[in-house]
Amino acid sequence: MIGRHPNVLLNPDVERRVIRVRRHWAVLLKPLLETVGVVVVTYLLSWLLSSGGGSLPNGVRDYFWLPQSLLWYLAVAALVRFAWKVLEWWIEEIIVTDKRFMITSGVIQTKNSMMPITKVTDMSFLRPFAGQLLGYGTLRVESAGQKQDLQKIDHVPRPEEVFMAISELIFGEKKQARSHMLEPPRRSRRRRWGPAAR
Repeated sequence: MIGRHPNVLLNPDVERRVIRVRRHWAVLLKPLLETVGVVVVTYLLSWLLSSGGGSLPNGVRDYFWLPQSLLWYLAVAALVRFAWKVLEWWIEEIIVTDKRFMITSGVIQTKNSMMPITKVTDMSFLRPFAGQLLGYGTLRVESAGQKQDLQKIDHVPRPEEVFMAISELIFGEKKQARSHMLEPPRRSRRRRWGPAAR
């Protein structure tokens, strides 16, 4: 089954899901820029071939269809690659329960990386300049023992809230009840009609 849902790996009788997030959409900016660059370059090259071939003899101009076709096949391949990256981003999920960290990824071949919460010895996050503008950060998890796949998780959305929720889970009160998802961002509640009449 393509993109098997990660909920099938969780047993609600044994563990409680605390966080489930998808990587920030900014992870798609690089493949998007690469795709736009390929499409623009192929369009310009195709236009140069079609405009430059007008002054050539008919016998030579007849062979221009082959490089133009190859250029457009390249543009279509770039678009298909970007669609595949979007599908991979959509399927991948970061899940934290009260017992483990888990990342599920993969479209055709599913990969599940997991680390027990009890192995976490330290945790930090950093926000690059672009992350401060767009709202993502990198979570660093240090664990006892050898290196783990989850040592560095980049493009985490709302990193402060994720960091605080995980810190409370690891270092806070274990019996405190928490929701299955992060709380939505706080919105300012301004009174539209002024102070209420007493």
